[in-house]
Amino acid sequence: MPNALQIYSEIGVLNTVLLKRPGMEVENLTPDYLAKLLFDDIPYLPAMQKEHDYFSSLLCSRGIETLYVENLLIDILKTHQIKVQFVNEFLQESGTFSLHVLEQLKEYLLTLSTEAMIEKMMSGVRKNEINKHHTIHLYEMLEDSYPFYLDPMPNLYFTRDPAAAIGNGISINKMNKKARQRESIFIQYIVKYHPRFSSSIPPLWFERNNPFSIEGGDQLILNDTTIAVGISERTTPHAIEAFATNLFRAENTFNKILAVDLPKHRSFMHLDTVLTMIDHDKFTVHPSILNKDGEINIYILHRNDSREYFRIEKRTKLLDTLKEALKIKDLTLIPCGGGDPIAAAREQWNDGSNTLAIAPGVVVAYDRNYVSNKLLRSYGVEVIEVLSSELARGRGGPRCMTMPLNREIL
Repeated sequence: MPNALQIYSEIGVLNTVLLKRPGMEVENLTPDYLAKLLFDDIPYLPAMQKEHDYFSSLLCSRGIETLYVENLLIDILKTHQIKVQFVNEFLQESGTFSLHVLEQLKEYLLTLSTEAMIEKMMSGVRKNEINKHHTIHLYEMLEDSYPFYLDPMPNLYFTRDPAAAIGNGISINKMNKKARQRESIFIQYIVKYHPRFSSSIPPLWFERNNPFSIEGGDQLILNDTTIAVGISERTTPHAIEAFATNLFRAENTFNKILAVDLPKHRSFMHLDTVLTMIDHDKFTVHPSILNKDGEINIYILHRNDSREYFRIEKRTKLLDTLKEALKIKDLTLIPCGGGDPIAAAREQWNDGSNTLAIAPGVVVAYDRNYVSNKLLRSYGVEVIEVLSSELARGRGGPRCMTMPLNREIL
């Protein structure tokens, strides 16, 4: 078995990845609550699962070990003590309930099999599933039209965001939006209790109880010394500084963080929706993040020799900054949609820049982004296309759907 956590690049040969197969949580999406649950449309689940299974089987065909969040949770919740602890913590973060509702939810979940309990926690618990043999409170009557006690978690198939393996450690992230904040509980329990990880407890670069948010889509491991982090709609400067402090204090090779200042709106949600590394000297990029001179504000956090503090300098030239960080003379930024304003906007909406490198110069991309994929091939990149009609409706691509746990060291 390879080391549980070993991520020192974006492009090293991928050995192990964490996935979540879309489930009944997607079926609990309705038009009235799409915005609350961060969706723009309602996917067709059977087709979505077929596409995800195709994606997973493709990774397996390339020799990549695929682990599933739900299966790892089943492994660790076999003891009653951990199961009760897990349910209590999950319910504490799931909403403000009357004591009677809280106890009924707890009793309901704990009477289920472990597999069914996990599925129900992810898919949501409707009010009509719980017997209301208790006093009805005024706030419950006023909110009676809302169908859920426990909200569904339809974003779970984007395993990239709740946590990020970095080096031999992990960042267990504080998610920005309430709809997603419970997701990192699952990763926290897996890392703490699953024998695959708990036998050698990995260092924590960030903890989910931090007051400031950071998400995995904003964390790109460029090499064994440099990490790029997006200052985005979902990741705050305060969180990046906390992350840098923990990382730089540890005995590891990382000594530099490139904090890239992104526009703060949904179409530029994370750094990996506008910039991904696909080879030693190639990146995909959404051209709209750069001004006419190819500039964007970048703040470089340098580790000091004391490891207790860091100094910060500002840059604006993305290409030059990346070349310097990677210690290479030539680097190519390949524009989403070929730079055409219509094709770029259309394919960016469907995550044309969100590619998953499974080896240097070998990427997985959505089949629908044919302009971008053709351009990547013209640069010598091997593009493996996956089905995307329903998966793309969640506004995330192949990189979003994967949390790499182990890559070969370059």
